Amino acid sequence: MAVLIAPPFQIADRVAIVAFGCAVAYVLHLLGRVRVEADDEGVTIVNAVRTHRYTWPEVLEVTLLVGDPWPRIDFSDGRTIGAMGIQGSEKARARQATAELEALIKERGEARESQ
Repeated sequence: MAVLIAPPFQIADRVAIVAFGCAVAYVLHLLGRVRVEADDEGVTIVNAVRTHRYTWPEVLEVTLLVGDPWPRIDFSDGRTIGAMGIQGSEKARARQATAELEALIKERGEARESQ
């Protein structure tokens, strides 16, 4: 678009268009990388700006309330982090992902039920 823009626009305008396009692409990249990954050692939460890694004993619970944009995960150090990788707007899929994560927390977490 910066190459085909009308003649009254100068080089500074063209550079601004390219810079704006790069800024939009960067923001979309940040939003596109969000995810929640669980493995044998723990859970990795990649949000738009930060990546958090916790072992299973550190993870206490996950909650997704009706109307929340994403679930919240509570940790043993008192922190609560939103898991943007599970979108609450995807209703059934979000409930399923939250239930699967909760089952992993109960299975692998430190607070296991006595048998």
